[in-house]
Amino acid sequence: MKIPKDDCMIKKLNLHNLNLVKELFELQRASYLVEAKLINFFEIPPLKESMEELMESGETFFGYFEGDELAGAISYTIDGTELAICRMVVHPNHFRKGIAQCLLAEVEKNNQQFTVLKVSTGKENSPAKNLYLKNGYKLVRDLEVVPGLVISNFEKRRVEER
Repeated sequence: MKIPKDDCMIKKLNLHNLNLVKELFELQRASYLVEAKLINFFEIPPLKESMEELMESGETFFGYFEGDELAGAISYTIDGTELAICRMVVHPNHFRKGIAQCLLAEVEKNNQQFTVLKVSTGKENSPAKNLYLKNGYKLVRDLEVVPGLVISNFEKRRVEER
């Protein structure tokens, strides 16, 4: 059952809250393990990082909550007029509920000043690729970043109003 967008419970995550970081860390591992299986590559950097590295990532995180449970999260960085989505994770128990769509829409809505949005995912990660394509992102290129791992890079360009 999809969650209506009006019911999105999204909050900025405080990475100084150790209990929340632990929950995010476990959510990320569960989500990226599914992606690793999809793309047949188990050396995805977030699967290798420590909780301390997660806390020191320099990324801005937002989480989707169902009650008190962190069900999904998105993170991004900003460089000039570009916003780069770094992570999009949903716990496997919450797949196909529209959580990734809610998170993406929230980041886009609250960051309209950025004219270029970028995101990357494993080439074989069809669910993620479909999410970005249906939201107006265009495939820029597929790039083999290490032997055996091809990443699809997407961009969404917004027209600046004058």
